[in-house]
Amino acid sequence: MTKPFLKTALALACLALPTLAHADGTLDVVAQFEIQSPEPSTSGYIFTRMGVAETLVNANADGKLTPGLATSWEVSEDGLTWTFALRDGVAFHDGKAMTADTVVNALEIARAKPGPLRDLPITGMVANDGAVTITLSEPLAALPAFLAEFRSQILSPASFAADGTGVAIIGTGPYRITAIEPPLSLDATAFAGYWGAAPHIADVSYSGVSRVETRALMAESGEAKFVFGLDPASVSRLNMLDNVDVLSVAIPRTLLIKVNAAQPFLADPNARRALSLAIDRAGIAKAVLRYPEGADQLFPPSIAGWHSDAIAPLDYDVEAAKTLLKDLGWEAGSDGILMRDGERFAVTLTTYPDRPELPLVAAVLEQQFRAIGVELTINTTNSSAIPAGHQDGSLDLGLIARNFSLIPDPIGTVLSDYVGNGDWGAMNWKNPEFATLVRSLARGEGGDAERAAAAAILQAELPVIPIAWYQQTLAVSDKIDGAQIDPFERSFGLQDMRWAE
Repeated sequence: MTKPFLKTALALACLALPTLAHADGTLDVVAQFEIQSPEPSTSGYIFTRMGVAETLVNANADGKLTPGLATSWEVSEDGLTWTFALRDGVAFHDGKAMTADTVVNALEIARAKPGPLRDLPITGMVANDGAVTITLSEPLAALPAFLAEFRSQILSPASFAADGTGVAIIGTGPYRITAIEPPLSLDATAFAGYWGAAPHIADVSYSGVSRVETRALMAESGEAKFVFGLDPASVSRLNMLDNVDVLSVAIPRTLLIKVNAAQPFLADPNARRALSLAIDRAGIAKAVLRYPEGADQLFPPSIAGWHSDAIAPLDYDVEAAKTLLKDLGWEAGSDGILMRDGERFAVTLTTYPDRPELPLVAAVLEQQFRAIGVELTINTTNSSAIPAGHQDGSLDLGLIARNFSLIPDPIGTVLSDYVGNGDWGAMNWKNPEFATLVRSLARGEGGDAERAAAAAILQAELPVIPIAWYQQTLAVSDKIDGAQIDPFERSFGLQDMRWAE
């Protein structure tokens, strides 16, 4: 292929790029996420990442909880009453003051919708003078971490209809929305009444662009200055450019297979172990994801206490996988696919292109599972198909990337996913010993030994099958200084960026 042809191809591709009709002084952010509506329970992660909405509690890059709209918090001796002191002088973007009453209103609305707050043992929320008191029916040591999750964002009462539906995003952050056009875009500008330091860049925008190839071209052409969610091929190409900086960091997210433990072929733990043994994690990490290593257990090393060196690592052993399946009564048919009682071992793996590496990994898994006699059909569709299939029981396997730190204390996600069997966690799997351990940890009882014991149960039972520990990658224009990746994916950090001199 000649260089003139490459230039022509790039020029034609750029003609097809979405047009971001902004002045040069606007920091244009592009990611794969659609803005479903001005509703924090569904699209709230975009509003917190863009610096429009804030939560009572924040988390730093090490996962340590820090003050947000609450300056401090304390818990009673019995663990049942928490008091959050609120920051003075905070205004919403509509000019209304943030008060204890408005905070309680926002949290009560969040608690009535699907999300982590709904399942907490909260018995009441009371507005006091400059503080909010939350009472519980049982101790919950991680309550502050739940209040750092995006669905706990504090919005003005004018953000909601009478029934609690989100109709506008009127937050307290350094940026206020000036225009929003679901599902694809919003514009925002620096909020003059912000309680903290003013942003260095006054105007920002967000565009949801589903195709990773398009996002990469927007970074390459300079059409967008901050591009999130890149595939390995794009990263390699962008790394060779002088006008783009590629940032990458390990984050507390795991690429894994979610298993329907009630599916007859997958109900026995040894069947799930066989699938796990068929996966060449090192090969996938190196050749497909271009990560340094695969995941030999569910929790990455960055999740202190939950990652355990004492756990026997997940292996790659095709012959051992075949033996396990043979012991379960499966025999190879004429085409090599396993048969039992007249049924083929055929299952569907559902995944989604929002994270561009997932369909690539799915294609490799199809071949690796076929090597042990399992026929895999890949269904690449909208990410909403995963929770929908969980709810109606139709999901066989789901290839997903699960973040264990959207609630900065992993206990929140573990409790939801593997005790509550949440939409993105275990499916039709229960383990009383595990549930007892995790509920005890949630109350603040126990420590690393109990976390390691819980992790060992997940390793033995494999309600989900880990593949790789995640690397988050983004591209930033060389016209931008101060860009960093938040490993807890709570913020794009726009307010700390500035134009390069």
